[in-house]
Amino acid sequence: MASSSGLARTPSKRMSRAQTMMVEIPNEDNSTADSELVPSSLASIAPILRVANEIEKDNPRVAYLCRFHAFEKAHQMDPTSSGRGVRQFKTYLLHRLEREEEETKPMLARNDPREIQMYYQQFYLKNIADGQYTKKPEEMAKIYQIASVLFDVLRTVVPVGRVDDQTQRFAEEVEKKKEQFEHYNILPLYAVGVRPAIMELPEIQAALRAIQNVEGLPVARDTSDDTRRERGKPVNDVLDWLSFHFGFQKGNVANQREHLILLLANMDVRKKENLEGYTALNADTIRKLVDKIFKNYRSWCNYLRCKSHLRFQQGCNRQQLELIYISLYLLIWGEASNIRFMPECLCYIFHNMANEVYGILFSNARPVSGDTYQNAPPDDEAFLRNVITPIYKVLQREVKRNKGGKASHSKWRNYDDLNESGKCFQLKWPMNVKADFFAHSDDPSPSNATNNQITAGKRKPKTNFVEARTFWHLYRSFDRMWIFFIMAFQAMLIVAWNSGSLLGFFDEDVFRKVLTIFITAAFLNFLQATLDIILSFNAWRSLNFSQILRYLAKFAIAAFWAVVLPLAYSSSVQNPTGLVRFFSSWINDWQNESLYNYCLAIYLIPNILAAIIFLLPPLRRRMERSNWRIPKLYVGRGMHEDFFSLLKYTMFWILLLISKLAFSYYVEILPLVQPTKIIMELHVDNYQWHEFFSEVKTHNIGVVIAIWSPIVLVYFMDAQIWYAIFSTLFGGIRGAFSHLGEIRTLGMLRSRFESVPRAFCRRLVPSANQHNRKRPLDEATERKNIASFSLVWNKFIHSMRMQDLISDRDRDLLLVPSSSSDVSVVQWPPFLLASKIPIALDMAKDFKKKDDAELFKKIETDDYMHSAVIECYETLRDILYNLLDDDADRLIVKEICYEVDMSIHQRRFLTDFRMSGLPALSNRLEKFLGILLSNVEDVETFRSQIINVLQDIMEIITQDVMIHGSGIIARAHRHHEGDQKKEQRFEKININLIQMKTWREKIIRLYLLLTVKESAINVPPNLEARRRITFFANSLFMNMPSAPKVRDMLSFSVLTPYYKEDVLYSDEELTKENEDGISILFYLQRIYPDEWNNFLERVQPSGNKDESEQAHLKEEVRKWVSYRGQTLSKTVRGMMYYRQALELQYCLEFSDDSEILGGFQAFEDDPRYIEQAQALANMKFTYVVSCQVYGAQKKSSDQRDRSCYLNILNLMLTYPSLRVAYIDEREETVEEKSQKVYYSVLVKGGEKLDEEIYRIRLPGPPTEIGEGKPENQNHAIIFTRGEALQTIDMNQDNYFEEAYKMRNVLEEFLKARYKERKPSILGLREHIFTGSVSSLAWFMSNQETSFVTIGQRILANPLRVRFHYGHPDIFDRIFHLTRGGISKASKIINLSEDIFAGFNSTLRGGYVTHHEYIQVGKGRDVGMNQISAFEAKVANGNGEQTLSRDVYRLGRRFDFYRMLSFYFTTVGFYFSSMVTVLIVYIFLYGRLYMVMSGLEQEIIENATIHQSKALEEALATQSVFQLGLLLVLPMVMEIGLEKGFRTALGDFIIMQLQLASVFFTFQLGTKAHYYGRTILHGGSKYRATGRGFVVFHAKFADNYRLYSRSHFVKGLELLILLVLYEVYGQSYRSSSLYLFITVSMWFLVGSWLFAPFVFNPSGFDWQKTVDDWTDWTRWMGNRGGIGINPDKSWESWWEEEQEHLKFTNIRGRLLEIILVSRFFIYQYGIVYHLDIAHHSKKILVYGLSWLVMLTGLLVLKMVSMGRRRFGTDFQLMFRILKALLFLGFLSVMTVLFVVCGLTISDLFAAILAFLPTGWAILLIGQAMRPVLKSLKFWDSIKELARGYEYIMGLVLFMPIAILSWFPFVSEFQTRLLFNQAFSRGLQISMILAGRKEKDITSPVKYA
Repeated sequence: MASSSGLARTPSKRMSRAQTMMVEIPNEDNSTADSELVPSSLASIAPILRVANEIEKDNPRVAYLCRFHAFEKAHQMDPTSSGRGVRQFKTYLLHRLEREEEETKPMLARNDPREIQMYYQQFYLKNIADGQYTKKPEEMAKIYQIASVLFDVLRTVVPVGRVDDQTQRFAEEVEKKKEQFEHYNILPLYAVGVRPAIMELPEIQAALRAIQNVEGLPVARDTSDDTRRERGKPVNDVLDWLSFHFGFQKGNVANQREHLILLLANMDVRKKENLEGYTALNADTIRKLVDKIFKNYRSWCNYLRCKSHLRFQQGCNRQQLELIYISLYLLIWGEASNIRFMPECLCYIFHNMANEVYGILFSNARPVSGDTYQNAPPDDEAFLRNVITPIYKVLQREVKRNKGGKASHSKWRNYDDLNESGKCFQLKWPMNVKADFFAHSDDPSPSNATNNQITAGKRKPKTNFVEARTFWHLYRSFDRMWIFFIMAFQAMLIVAWNSGSLLGFFDEDVFRKVLTIFITAAFLNFLQATLDIILSFNAWRSLNFSQILRYLAKFAIAAFWAVVLPLAYSSSVQNPTGLVRFFSSWINDWQNESLYNYCLAIYLIPNILAAIIFLLPPLRRRMERSNWRIPKLYVGRGMHEDFFSLLKYTMFWILLLISKLAFSYYVEILPLVQPTKIIMELHVDNYQWHEFFSEVKTHNIGVVIAIWSPIVLVYFMDAQIWYAIFSTLFGGIRGAFSHLGEIRTLGMLRSRFESVPRAFCRRLVPSANQHNRKRPLDEATERKNIASFSLVWNKFIHSMRMQDLISDRDRDLLLVPSSSSDVSVVQWPPFLLASKIPIALDMAKDFKKKDDAELFKKIETDDYMHSAVIECYETLRDILYNLLDDDADRLIVKEICYEVDMSIHQRRFLTDFRMSGLPALSNRLEKFLGILLSNVEDVETFRSQIINVLQDIMEIITQDVMIHGSGIIARAHRHHEGDQKKEQRFEKININLIQMKTWREKIIRLYLLLTVKESAINVPPNLEARRRITFFANSLFMNMPSAPKVRDMLSFSVLTPYYKEDVLYSDEELTKENEDGISILFYLQRIYPDEWNNFLERVQPSGNKDESEQAHLKEEVRKWVSYRGQTLSKTVRGMMYYRQALELQYCLEFSDDSEILGGFQAFEDDPRYIEQAQALANMKFTYVVSCQVYGAQKKSSDQRDRSCYLNILNLMLTYPSLRVAYIDEREETVEEKSQKVYYSVLVKGGEKLDEEIYRIRLPGPPTEIGEGKPENQNHAIIFTRGEALQTIDMNQDNYFEEAYKMRNVLEEFLKARYKERKPSILGLREHIFTGSVSSLAWFMSNQETSFVTIGQRILANPLRVRFHYGHPDIFDRIFHLTRGGISKASKIINLSEDIFAGFNSTLRGGYVTHHEYIQVGKGRDVGMNQISAFEAKVANGNGEQTLSRDVYRLGRRFDFYRMLSFYFTTVGFYFSSMVTVLIVYIFLYGRLYMVMSGLEQEIIENATIHQSKALEEALATQSVFQLGLLLVLPMVMEIGLEKGFRTALGDFIIMQLQLASVFFTFQLGTKAHYYGRTILHGGSKYRATGRGFVVFHAKFADNYRLYSRSHFVKGLELLILLVLYEVYGQSYRSSSLYLFITVSMWFLVGSWLFAPFVFNPSGFDWQKTVDDWTDWTRWMGNRGGIGINPDKSWESWWEEEQEHLKFTNIRGRLLEIILVSRFFIYQYGIVYHLDIAHHSKKILVYGLSWLVMLTGLLVLKMVSMGRRRFGTDFQLMFRILKALLFLGFLSVMTVLFVVCGLTISDLFAAILAFLPTGWAILLIGQAMRPVLKSLKFWDSIKELARGYEYIMGLVLFMPIAILSWFPFVSEFQTRLLFNQAFSRGLQISMILAGRKEKDITSPVKYA
């Protein structure tokens, strides 16, 4: 049969390669490989191959026939094998078929046709006929899929007409019921037979009935049966009806059907008291959903003044129509792909389609043409093809202009530009694809259409805003702040200059001068109006006439005031008036007032009105949300807060500004005024260089600028410092009021543990009676509360045990007994009762008095001791009584207990019992319990041991302890005297009791109570376990909403984007050693030794060689390591705790008291609870991981990709509720052309493989349009469910105890607030779990912790400017799905995509809160280079934010004080960082100017200035920020708040000792460099930081490449400045304060130059230093070129470093040249100080220095050319040339020394003079690259650059090499880097030495 295909059977070379590809798949069953590796163009044969693999074991011959059918189908689809990978796959399949044709024979019949028919019948009868009413829907879905494929194969094998009747009948039955058994996501809507519990929920049934109401809906005309058959199943619900009319895809309809049902069900069931008779949805539910979904649409209609198309005709079925509108919007949204980022575009589409719906329902005719709406139903992809794809194509063409992020933002339109296009109604409907919106200037003209030609059409303009690269955006966006600061500075300067005292403000002349600040304001407003016009010029063609008019009017008014106010002031100066007369004449004689005052009054009217509106937020919100068209834009309206919130943040800023301005006046401005006046009056003649303006009286303006420039910059920057101080104070106070840190140690936990169960029940258990929560509880209720608490607490403890944070012993000490009904007291965890019994025994033994009451009083004073004593007594009594089988023995125990009880009751316990016998009794009890807990090897021996010890115990009790004990034994003997057989007492025991779980728990607990001493006070010893326990306990006392019932809670989803990160580490990755011989496994064993030992205790490796056990152990080790990294498996495990928490919550809610008191066992053994709990969990929680390239990884031949695929598949099989969404790329043939088609696909885990649930075709590749991560989230968001959506990154973790609080957090969305305003994003606290790896990781962890706690706390309240800073925030899902999604995705500008979600949410009327009673784990970068890459990425992102429309709109639309909060907590922080660095530059360059010109010497020698220290004092403020201390302030506050201030102080000191200031100062340089360069030139990009464990040494060349331009060049420049200032200056030699400032700058230089090497593991190891030098010289020498990576060649790296200059505009190049010109001052200044200049001040000296410079460059050029031209062929000539040059150099130097007076110091000075000049020439050459290339000078620039790189490398390398000579330096550095590890008993030195044990399962000893 196989030969019928007609293909050659000869094996080819390709076949063997294909076979290898199939075989080399690790850890995978080859039988399943072929179905998963099908090429994308043959995707339709994959199900056939899956079926073949499935039935292989049952009938190999039928499996062979299936494969043969798949092969023939593949050959028909691609006969020429032209598709990617098709030829190899077909070769492999053919080879397999040849083998199987020989190996397989029919089993049921003699031939293949009969064989397959019989197998088909057998399969049907066995699986379908018998199984449809017993099997679950997912099993039936798979069975029906197999049956369908089998019948397709059967039809190709069996000739036509030969299929027997029974087979045909079975096939028809399968076809008829197939759709009832499709693979489903959560709801098996059409399944029959065994219905899952979720389909029995009344809310689901009610929602299903509602959407299935299609009564009265018209069906399209001309719908023949054939058409219906083509479109699929008949209309079952409103979504089918809409699809039938508009052509939505089948997958989209199915997806949104389930989405809508779950939404309606969850919303409707909330707060429903009685579920009986629950059959229909509440009308209010649907109305609420309509209001929420269409709020943005209605607002959009109102803004555009068009009528909403949400119309309801009188008498219609309103509920049905509302559901149709909701379904329509969801179907549009579900298929919109990238258009989801354009919410107003979706509004436009919905607007027109809703109009069509209304027409179909009520008129069936178009309003304009009168045509009927539809003559025939469209196909499944009509909507995608006709509506979405044309808009997508526009986006795709626009993004091509971006040139991969290199082009200017102003040259292409992003998502926002297209979304804000105000002329949408010109597109008409159906959309006119020839409309101007779809036309594109890049479309090639028909005549000369080629790939490279673009027609010269007009580029489409930007819309409303242009993202131009300029720092002026900061002024334009925050102009009110800059105007305020400039006016305040001017006013303070005028007062200080004219008076010196603030009281001088009231002087008439001073006050008159102060009024000039309004002239300044007029000029600044004019500047703002000018910038508005210039920066938005590229958008003018898209603006409405009214918008243009507004710009022009604003400009004209600003220009008018800029002219009028100065003129009016100049006219009023001649007639000054006193302040008192000024006010009195204003009232009495207003006609005599000056023109300036009148103008000022008119000028201030708008500001006065603005102030009034500011104080009345409701009025402002109403004005903005009205449609008066006051605001020109749709977004950014009505963002204002309520009056109380406004008052809070206004007071915050008023206090801060008063402090800042007072400090500025008294410390910065006032001390400088007097020296400045003296300097300006000083006449200087003795210049030390050529002064061009020596004859002109300049008032020493250069000196004034040099002195005041740093101060002015400090003035503008230090508000950031004041913000850090105030936010720390206010954040700390707010944290204290939030009850943070009240339980922060185990001691605090023990002291308050008694109240923890009550707090747990108050916060986390739903209460039917909310009002009586604070009333005292009766004993039964309290016992139930403790039982409920114990269930959750124990689950929490068990989860920590499974994570290996605690040992078995720790677990036993922490557990609360699951059943506490046997004991009369509360049973607390043993760790609370540690040593209570031994202490009580000692007290009793040593008690000398005979008064019972006093002894019992001493015991009862300690509640825990009292509980422990009673529990021990009662438990021991129960154990003994139940262990004994003989009634007489039991009677003895009973009598003993009776004696004890009576003696206590009658107060004669000390009289009847000897306390001295208790220690001996305790010892025997310990032995007794120890034997009971030991392993049973020989039953008889075990029994005899128990009996012996038991008899000892009874003897001690009756003889030694009880005074009258012998009487009890005697009575027992008398009672049994008649027995024939004499036996010893206590020989009959029931050993089976010990094997029972509940009794074993009791024995363990009693053993712990008796034996555990003080050591349990430190349980658990693991710091992470302690942190989690204390935080959970503390959170119960914090302010959180009460828990709703599970059914009433908001439903939610979690979404995690994943690309190609680690899922689960492989064996190879675990054991792969780095250059030091360290593997990840070995490293983690040493970092977490206690957790490794706990792991070994849990898995208990036996050490035998059993393969299955070894494989299991390896798998467990892989998981253990992966759960300590930043892997997807860790994240998925964490998020799945939500599901566990929901299931437990359900069980607690729906169980009665006896079941709760019975503990876990009651739930685990009851399938009813489990099934119901799972159903409710499914309804409330969905987890989707968006694995973008999962489909490609599945088919990849790369081992790592295949490993990722298998691990993700494993996760789906492990967690059945996990869903994976991915983008599937397929090749499909359309019109005989192969083209790529893209789909969004959702899959779940099946039996062995993934099962596809939904497949939705996309208009094109989604990730090409925007940034990768937001596009990845966007394609998967349609598969999420619920009303809330938590965004979780791939480096996050979650904890069971925190997951339990999720329903409380979700209540924040429903919490009543002012004006019914509800939050749109809930911010959650993060715990950074990577802080223990190294000191750097600790710094980052503390910094990040302070930001995500105290920082975001103050941002949310009172400042009200918290945004979305990444994950794990929770979004109001419906709010955001109608407003553009959970991130923004435009290329480059939205690089920091997360924060733009917060911007967008705020601009659209939402707001963000922050909640700290719940936390989620977060991983951070742990190595120096990874941290720097992260900081660079964030700085790049902030640079792009500065240019964005979102920041502009927020800055303009916020009120003044909220705008200040916004500025200083976003882009302002990075701008202030840049200004801090700039201050150092300006200060040093100013001082260089003063020193070189000689002005400083003249001024310092002036007696008046010499006596005043004011000049020095004013400069002190700038040095504080550089030290990085301010970044530590919030950390100290937060650590103090949560761990105690003593700990905080200790941590602070340790951090400083570990050079934290060096680290933060270094990162300051990273922020400044990347932020500034991004705004000037662009070059932003996503930087993959890597999330692995950093235990390797970074090479010198790596560090040089990373930090050369950002730190080393700048550091060396500052070094030269400091050296020159030290050599030529004298000012710092007279003041210790000046010395302090210089020290801070030296510190900055040292940090920037050497921090990467200080924080580099083994950075000062001699051998590594030698290797680094070799590597660096090789890298420097390698030639570059196309395809040579930057890490292989200096030339390639140098070219890449200039990439930003290649794409910058002419303004960027000019700015670069202007900034570079600073380097020329060195040469100009130094040459006049050379001895050879002989004090000449002529310009000729400078001219001669340039001659020397050019001569040197010429010589270098000659040598370079000589090496290239003569170096090979004319070696002798080249040597002669070099010799001549050397002799010439010696001759010239001799003449200069002997004749001209050159000195050695001149040589060093000349180096410092000419090096900067050469660097300037080099940088100017780079900026003018195109010109120099055309002039053939580029190679010379390159060689000059190489020379400079060698010099810089040597300067940096020499100190490292010198320090590497001394071994102690390397040891000290290791201690410095890993001190945190040492303090926890780690062995880092052992790690770095690489000494490790061979056996991975050996325990680790603590250091």
